Amino acid sequence: MDSSAQELKVYTYGDYLKFEDHARCEIIGGVIYNMSPAPRSRHQQVLWRLSNQIGNYFEGKTCQMFIAPFDVRLPKPGEKSLSATNVVQPDIVVVCDPKKIDFRGCKGVPDWIIEITSPSTAKTDRRLKFMLYEETGVKEYWIVNPEKNTLSVFIREKDGMYGSEMVFAEHQSVAPSSFPELRVDLNRVFVK
Repeated sequence: MDSSAQELKVYTYGDYLKFEDHARCEIIGGVIYNMSPAPRSRHQQVLWRLSNQIGNYFEGKTCQMFIAPFDVRLPKPGEKSLSATNVVQPDIVVVCDPKKIDFRGCKGVPDWIIEITSPSTAKTDRRLKFMLYEETGVKEYWIVNPEKNTLSVFIREKDGMYGSEMVFAEHQSVAPSSFPELRVDLNRVFVK
């Protein structure tokens, strides 16, 4: 058989579970995307400061916040968990339906996802993951750029698509649309 006629392998969550523990990757649309080595210190500082503010807000509430590494399986309708061709590890995830949480992570669409870009992940976060999160129904998607000290917010509209990008800078505070009483102070997030 001609090699060009062979089908490309489509990877699933079942395959993912067989990978070695030190193999850091995500699967989007059945394609493996290797994750970069451990994030830079600036990424980790921003993650800690952001998750601290958000985590404090959700303390004692039904909605739960999780930070990477935390597997989020996004199966298509009717697709079983092990057959899911989308498995990601967002930097921060908020899940309000406790039925979506199991011992392996989250099975289903989280309410809010935050990705903190690095030079090696910026394109994936802005294109591939943007389309995946929009298509699967994530209500709100934040992209944090620690290099530029900016936050881009995308909110799902009635037509199922994300509305216009809203960009916030380090001197502002922002509230997620589903949790308007939570104010995230970007000055505290981007402090050097």
